[in-house]
Amino acid sequence: MKALLLENIHPVAADALRSAGFEVDVRSKSLTEQELVEQLPGVTLLGIRSNTTITPRVLDAGKDLLAVGCFCIGTNQVELVEAANRGIAVFNAPFSNTRSVVELVLGEIIALARRLTEKTQRMHEGIWDKSAKGSHEVRRRTLGIVGYGNIGTQLSNVAEAVGLRVIFFDTADRLAHGNARRVGSLNDLLAQSDVVSLHVDGRPGNAGLFGPEQFAAMKPRSIFINASRGMVVDEAALREHILSGHLAGAAIDVFPAEPKAQGDEFNSPLRGLDNVILTPHVGGSTQEAQEEIGHFVSTKFLSFVSGGSTALSVNLPEVAPQQPPGRFRMGYLHTNAPGVLAGINLLLAEAKANVVGQALSTRGEQGYVLIDTDVVLPEATLAALRQSPHTIWLRSWQL
Repeated sequence: MKALLLENIHPVAADALRSAGFEVDVRSKSLTEQELVEQLPGVTLLGIRSNTTITPRVLDAGKDLLAVGCFCIGTNQVELVEAANRGIAVFNAPFSNTRSVVELVLGEIIALARRLTEKTQRMHEGIWDKSAKGSHEVRRRTLGIVGYGNIGTQLSNVAEAVGLRVIFFDTADRLAHGNARRVGSLNDLLAQSDVVSLHVDGRPGNAGLFGPEQFAAMKPRSIFINASRGMVVDEAALREHILSGHLAGAAIDVFPAEPKAQGDEFNSPLRGLDNVILTPHVGGSTQEAQEEIGHFVSTKFLSFVSGGSTALSVNLPEVAPQQPPGRFRMGYLHTNAPGVLAGINLLLAEAKANVVGQALSTRGEQGYVLIDTDVVLPEATLAALRQSPHTIWLRSWQL
């Protein structure tokens, strides 16, 4: 079997897959849709990060594709429903780089509050500008977090430790950590916050979340940070509010259009502005985070391929194997219809196979069952299941 890993995924992933017997093709950059269509035949596992887009056309070309691994937090670059319809599992790493993002954001808050970007630039220009003008402590200032998920909550905890007051807004019902306080609306948060930090996901409804109206509603001389998704922010509106002096600074790590490869030219209306930190989508790009992500997603790949586990899949029903296993395991992905499991059990009874473990889960229009038996199932039994109109795929393993 063959794995294709794109966008400088940490070598620990390739090592794990090679140790499991995979032929691994490693690429340093993302591929276009056409390049993927040409490269995917024969590929069993595809590993990507945020710059590679998996379209229905790409999925159609992946006739041998079993799973896609997003070696990052987000999965909006993959057509998840289309992948599920083809029985292709998608995995990601929702927790592995949260600390890296939080540390970057906290560092940016302090750097912007102290106007370190301007100070260091003037020093490099040979100008000694020893002044406290515009420089502030972050202690007792208010941090407003928009999106209180895995990253938002960890930022909340760390920010409180350095003396920031924390408020947050989220459309979901979230439990406040520490002394953080939930506010009732985005406008409430903007009116109270000295620093606003975005940590929302890439769902289509978040596109254009922050535009002229939201920037105008922020406190005068406040700071804006986006380390979530590029498409949520109107860069032109942000530029206007920086130039007007309404905002004291900004830090942006993600952009609506990002270069595809290392060294490509980067363009943005935010280039050249004072007290604006621009970073090339490196919020989660620490050696520690990338190694952990490489290990986490490759482990999910191997658990799926070798034993059928869909635990933490973002698009297929989640089922983890029973322990201890039987002698034979069958994974059966099917349409979610009444009577499917009863039909499977009838076939198992006719084959005189004793079930030692069975786990079923459904998600939307699909169901997935893992069954361990004490005997190898006859090929006639497996063939009967494969011929069912409800079958998406059936895989089996001798354990």
